[in-house]
Amino acid sequence: MLLAYLAPTAFSTYTYLAPTAFSTYTYLAPTAFSTYTNTPKAASGRSRRHTMLAEGLPKAVVFDLDGCLWAPDMYMLWGGGAPFEVREDGDLDDRNGARVRLLGAVRDVLYELRTDARWDGAVTAVASCTDEPEWAQECMRKFEVGPVGSGVCIKDVMQLEQIRKGNKRGHLTSLAEAAGIELEEMLFFDNERGNCLDVAELGVTVAFVPYGVTGEAWRRALEAFPAPGEILDNRRGL
Repeated sequence: MLLAYLAPTAFSTYTYLAPTAFSTYTYLAPTAFSTYTNTPKAASGRSRRHTMLAEGLPKAVVFDLDGCLWAPDMYMLWGGGAPFEVREDGDLDDRNGARVRLLGAVRDVLYELRTDARWDGAVTAVASCTDEPEWAQECMRKFEVGPVGSGVCIKDVMQLEQIRKGNKRGHLTSLAEAAGIELEEMLFFDNERGNCLDVAELGVTVAFVPYGVTGEAWRRALEAFPAPGEILDNRRGL
């Protein structure tokens, strides 16, 4: 059964698409990229609207969470976890003082997707099987990206989310359908080789990032795209 409704916020709307058989939610968060029900202002004040992407850029960039955007994995915080407190250096501490940090160039990459005009019209999304989705949601709201004081958090960047157990093929298929694009038009980052193999079978360009989304992995992925069905290996020395 498909349920759709609009929940108004101060600035825009949320469109929720489905509880599925797995009680999963895919929703469109109001961000500077929105190509669906609104065109809110970007952090820089520039109006975002649906435009044609530059040739060679993916129409959707999708990220895993645990071990890809941040470390440690949420299950590693069992016994602690939420609530999380923002540290002076921008990382987070869980309630037992365990540190959660963003990996590689995640702050710069996500801020670029949010603010750089060349990404106008692109969709940024999450595909995660995290064991603690509520903790992950809090981390996305509290991790700031870009320069200190930007006011932009991970949650602001993501327009679509698939956070549930299951094969990542299902996550990416659902995201492509929600975004109205082809799987070959997507770029996916994940730190687990098995997930990369599964998603590559769909024709998605996949970046295997065992050390998280580093600046080098980001650069290599954009240079190689489109590479339907290929896995771009970002292990050191490869």
